[in-house]
Amino acid sequence: MFLSITAVLGNILILVALHKVSSLHPPSKLLFRCLATTDLCVGLITEPLSVVYWMFLTHGQYNLCRYAYVTVFIVSYTLCSVSLLTMSAIGVDRLLALLLGLKCRQVVTLKRTYSIVAIFWIISVVTSVSFLRNYFVTLWYGYIVIALCLVTSIASYAKIFLKLRHHQIQMEGHDQQEQPSQVNPPNIERYRKAVSSALWVQCILVARYLPYGTVRALFSYEDSSPSSFLFLGLAVSLSYLNSSLNPILYCWKISEVKQAVNETIREALCCLSS
Repeated sequence: MFLSITAVLGNILILVALHKVSSLHPPSKLLFRCLATTDLCVGLITEPLSVVYWMFLTHGQYNLCRYAYVTVFIVSYTLCSVSLLTMSAIGVDRLLALLLGLKCRQVVTLKRTYSIVAIFWIISVVTSVSFLRNYFVTLWYGYIVIALCLVTSIASYAKIFLKLRHHQIQMEGHDQQEQPSQVNPPNIERYRKAVSSALWVQCILVARYLPYGTVRALFSYEDSSPSSFLFLGLAVSLSYLNSSLNPILYCWKISEVKQAVNETIREALCCLSS
């Protein structure tokens, strides 16, 4: 419940701050808003439902526990899927910004980004709800999406790293010939910071689900020993912690968001004191 409160308050602040920030590219800002929304939903829906599930389980109310488990699974699976897909889209967005330069604003438009985000949500909801009819559809969808998202993200950031490394070698060699049209040199440092912030969020997201995946691989679904329940509970709590950490990460790595959050907090304190 503590993680639920921190996730809700933190991500509301981030959503308000992103609304105020005008310097970020609108499609990129939309993707970050989508991530913050999934974290907000974790705090508002998933974490309280998980508490209800564990309470039913503790008190032996197994019929209610079953319904609570199904609800938690569907909501968690949906939010997890949207988060993974959105993080991959952020990596591709950063790569296109590097490769296309100014043309990126013509290719990556706000309308197209809205369409992509809507598709993410629709696919995630449909495949999660299919758990009620055919568990294997949801299971294989998870395997495929996780693999595709990891490959896409790794390929995107590897390409970005190689491009930036090539540019750095050119600069160190004092080659002052005409710079590649894809990237304007004055914007390189700002671009590095944007990529760094996106990469940090990506790494935290992977770290979020790694303990849960490890526990599920070590313990079967039929295993009801106290140790399996203990490790599962710890892994789930650790995965929920990410929703509370992401707002701190946004403020740490994105200076515009940090400034907007500080302004929002000051305005809220002024309203409360008046």
